[in-house]
Parts: sequence; structure tokens; C-alpha cells
Amino acid sequence: MMLSGKSFIAGIWQGDATNGVFNAFSPSQNCALETPFFNATELMVADAINQAQRAFIEYRQTTREQKSAFLNCIADEIEKLGDKLLETTHQETNLPMMRLQGERGRTVNQLRFFASELGKENNVLYRLREFDQAEPDRAPLPKPQLELDYLPVGVVAVFGASNFPYAFSTAGGDTASALAAGCPVVMKSHTAHPGTSELITRAIEAAIKKCNMPKGVFSMIQAKHYEISHQLVAHPFVKAVGFTGSLNVAKKLIETINQRTEAIPFYGELGSVNPQFVLSASIDDAQIGLGHALVQSMLMGNGQFCTSPGVWLVHNREARLIDEIKESIEASKSDTLLTPAIVSSYKSAIEARLKLNNVSLLAKGLEVESFHATPHVFKTDLETYLETKALHEEVFGPQAVIVTYQDEAELFQFVSQLEGQLTASVHGNELAISRNQALIEWLQYAVGRLIFNQMPTGVEVCCSMNHGGPFPSSSDVRSTSVGSGALLRFVRPICYQGR
Repeated sequence: MMLSGKSFIAGIWQGDATNGVFNAFSPSQNCALETPFFNATELMVADAINQAQRAFIEYRQTTREQKSAFLNCIADEIEKLGDKLLETTHQETNLPMMRLQGERGRTVNQLRFFASELGKENNVLYRLREFDQAEPDRAPLPKPQLELDYLPVGVVAVFGASNFPYAFSTAGGDTASALAAGCPVVMKSHTAHPGTSELITRAIEAAIKKCNMPKGVFSMIQAKHYEISHQLVAHPFVKAVGFTGSLNVAKKLIETINQRTEAIPFYGELGSVNPQFVLSASIDDAQIGLGHALVQSMLMGNGQFCTSPGVWLVHNREARLIDEIKESIEASKSDTLLTPAIVSSYKSAIEARLKLNNVSLLAKGLEVESFHATPHVFKTDLETYLETKALHEEVFGPQAVIVTYQDEAELFQFVSQLEGQLTASVHGNELAISRNQALIEWLQYAVGRLIFNQMPTGVEVCCSMNHGGPFPSSSDVRSTSVGSGALLRFVRPICYQGR
């Protein structure tokens, strides 16, 4: 299957070199790949949105069973892509084949999860519905019959993520939940894996045809020109945005949204340092290996997970744990990052941290190639950490900071200044956790997912999952981008009276 390099606009593949081209990048070869991808024009983007608005009138009237069959069909068509999909994504990302196989499985299962949710009589939307019987004889005024239901909001703009080419990209969670809610999607692919986006789009195209869905229900935009992103979120037909990426990019898009006449929700998952609290007196025989587990969690995806543990709070008497971390890091190998921009940002962050006062390099991994990111773990005390704002920022890559503390009072001080996080983990035996209930009660207000004696990496797709947290980890603390609750981002309430 040859890649065309084109965008998919409401059933038609479009693109030529008149608006410029860009190329994907091979991290393993440290060079650009051959296939050119054509930058979409503003007219193409406007056409995609207009066609999506027309499709909304038809798609919103499809039954739950029809939408469910559509999502299942997309999943089937992705599986039919076979090894070609995996090989293309591996070439564009250098992510291990086993990781890609797992992520593809998660993405397919995610589509089927929403399809299954639509098939339930007591699905997440049904559970929120309310009905009040009329009371015509009530005095002094009769009570009307009232029904609370939910409607899809309209066209949704979705932005693909660099670090999850399947699960948070073309047919990822935002697209799946928006389609499940009854909303057409105009998707901006990530330039780190445009070939992957094209192949996944071909699977969606096949499903649209097989399920007789309106052509404008899904479009995919290829573009390196960043003004295209602002055109998407500014268009009056776009009623919501799903975004996974950096805080800086999100702020710029939000600025554009704020200039609109109509305010719309921006659902951004923006990153986190995911602090790990190792409670004092908790390192017993059952906790041996915690240092190694922390390192392995940090190295998962080469530190390019939004849930990567970036700050580890360890009591200053826990020398054995710190030694275990040091030994584990020094034995770890470097690996590639996803793009040259991420490599540059990572190396700049490491160089800056090496120059900070009262911050020492505990250990680093084995460096293999210049394009690789060598794992680093730094060490400092809690007072220095709190005073050094640069340490509070997420570093996208295999890096963490050990923050030593003296007592629980210092942990309270840390939590009181903690910005919003996607996750936090508490590690300790039953006695240590029991003694720190007041701290844990405070901590839950700073995070979206509170974890006990487990690592934060890995987000289960299920009804009870919440993937989101207080700002700046995500833009809306009331929403989740994973699980059945993700569907609620793309519906609005409506009350029927006297029906």
C-alpha cells in the first residue's frame, strides 16, 4: 500500500505541492524519510469543516446500534492493515514492535469499548438521564412533566499526539468518544507520524463506506503549517476540541478560542510530573525492588508518557533505595526520542539542570548515539526543590528528580505547593499509609488519579478510569480523556418539558 501524502477531506484524498510539503523523520536513522506529505490549504480545511457540519445533521440521527457497528467496523479495518501499519509506525517513531502491537490492541479495544457502551441500555448517558412525572394537581402551581437527556454538541476538532501514534491520534480516544457521542470529527494529524495517520484514515474510510455513513463524518488534515491548527479551533462550526500535547501549544490554541464569538470547550491533556511519595519507614522487605520499579516506569516509552514519574520524594534516611535507583539507572541504555525537536528540548533541559545550585546528578545511563536520550536522575532536598521553579516543569524524556525530605511536615509543605497533576503514587506499607491519611486527603485535591503502591504509567480503558487532573495537567478537571466518561465531553444536556 503506497502512501499518497494527501489529506482526507470528506471522502476525497486531496493534496499537491503548491502549498509546500513536509517529511516524516526516522529516529533510528536520524534522517528525513522519503515520502513527501502535502500541506493542506485553508480552503481544504474549511471544506472539511463545512462537510462535517452537513454530515452532523445525518450522523446525529443514526441509532446507537448504527454508531456501535461503525466503531466496531473501524476496529476491524485497523486490524486488516496488518504488518504494514506496524512497519510504517516503527519507521516513523522507532517505538519497539511489541509496544506498537500493544498500543494497536489498546486502540482497537478502545473503539470496541465505546461500541459496547453504546449497546448497553444503562450506558453512561442513560445513567445521567432523569425523568420527573407531571403533577397537574399540585398547588399552588401544577408541575410539568420533565425529561433530562443529552445531545451531541456538533463538529469536534481532534489533534493527534506525538507519543501515542494510535491510542491518542487518528482513531484514538478523542476520535472514538466523539464519534460515539454522535459528533463528526475533523482530525489534525501529528507531523511525527503522517504515514501512520494516512493508513489509519484508510481504515476509517473503509468503515464509512461499509456502514453507509455520511462522507463528512471524518476528515484528516496533513499540515506542517501551524496556522491550520488555529483555523480549526476558530471555525464557528467547530463546537469542541480534543487535544493531547504541550502546555505551550495548548495556551496558544486557547488564546485563539477566546477570540471566538461563541466559547467552546477545549479538552487538553497537557502533561504532568506525577510525583511518587515514598513514605518514611515504608521500605521493608516487601518494598525491595521499588527503586528498580521506579526506574523502569520512568524509562517506559523512553520517558515520553504523560504519566511518567518525574519527581520521587524519598526520606533522607533511605540510602538503600537511593543506591538501588543509582544502580538501576547506570545499567540502563539510552534510546531514541520521537522527533529532533523533542531531542533538542530534552538535552537543553538536562544541561540546565546540571547547572542548578544544590542539585546533583545521582546517575545517568549508558550513552549510545547522539540522537538518543540518555536517562538521568538528579537529587536535591525539598527546600531547594520548592525554591527552584525550573525543577517543577515536566521534562519530556527519561529524567527524574529525587527530592529528599526529613519528616511528614515537609511532605505537607510539598503538597501545599503542588500544581495540578494527572497522577500521584503513594508507596508504603499499611502502617505508613494509615499514619499519613491527612496527607493523602490533601493530595487527592491536586491529582486526577491517586495510586497506591503501583506505578502511574499505564492507563486502563474502562468505566472507572479518570485520565485528567487539575490545571495545568489538563485544561478541564471535570473531564477524562480515557474511559466511558470521555464521551460526556462531546454532549450537552437538554430538557424536554411536557413531551
